[in-house]
Amino acid sequence: MGTQKKRAAFVSIASNSLLVLLKTMVGYVTGSVSILSEALHSGIDLVASLMVYISVIKADEPADSKHPFGHGKIESLSGMVESILIILAALTIMYEAVSKILKGNTVTMPYIAIAVMGVSTLINYFVSSHIHRASMDTESIALEADAKHISTDVYSSIAVFIGLILIVFTGYQVIDSLVAIAISLLIFYEGAVITKRSINDLLDSSLPDEEIKAIKEVLDKSGNLIKNYHNLQTRKSGNVRHINLHLTVCPNERLLDTHSSMDKIEKEIASRFPLCNIMIHPEPCEHKSKECIYFCYWLPLTRRKSSKELILFC
Repeated sequence: MGTQKKRAAFVSIASNSLLVLLKTMVGYVTGSVSILSEALHSGIDLVASLMVYISVIKADEPADSKHPFGHGKIESLSGMVESILIILAALTIMYEAVSKILKGNTVTMPYIAIAVMGVSTLINYFVSSHIHRASMDTESIALEADAKHISTDVYSSIAVFIGLILIVFTGYQVIDSLVAIAISLLIFYEGAVITKRSINDLLDSSLPDEEIKAIKEVLDKSGNLIKNYHNLQTRKSGNVRHINLHLTVCPNERLLDTHSSMDKIEKEIASRFPLCNIMIHPEPCEHKSKECIYFCYWLPLTRRKSSKELILFC
């Protein structure tokens, strides 16, 4: 899994390096502010890709005495820094576009610019798709942020491509700056989404509702192993889920049997979430709950109470 993450991050670095060089050259030659904005966008993508490459290597390091829960948070931190870079890029692009509108700007050699943006769109599409698949396979928030970042390049490159074609047919040079402003708004939105996701992970927010529901389904189906459960706590560090909970078990049960029950529940949860760290605290039943519907199964069959008697017994 670590190799897959590193390979995806390296692909991102290589593609962004190529696009920064290509867009910068064509942007200066043609004078297109939208292409120069795209060059800046790809430049930030490159910096972000380098950060992602470093973070996925560090995040895969095993836990140690100073980091007993591992190094997964570095991916969330990387995503947070990347989102800040995305937002700064959006503001810079908007500033440059407005300046060009006020000062006036003329795009030269538009056909070269159109060809470059067409190639850029294809490269970004295939690279973002590759990194997105890797992020889903490895559950890496750093790669997910990078994939979303590059995916904005796909839409922005298409916008620039269409804008340049409109300039050729209409002669309205202001279209170039208007397209750049639209790109900046799209980039800003993506940055805000990634910021929210990264902050949630850094603040140890609970797992998504659908994942908590899946955990509760496992516990609800374990009625013959436990009497009840409570204090369910969840969080995520990088691509590892941390799940803590208390289970109520029979006080007369052997420790070996209790440990076996815990193992079965942990394996069932782990089968749904392969990358997880589960901590279960067993608590003895005090026979005081009127909601208890279980027979006291440690007793011989002839001595077990009926459900009606059990309420009185408890």
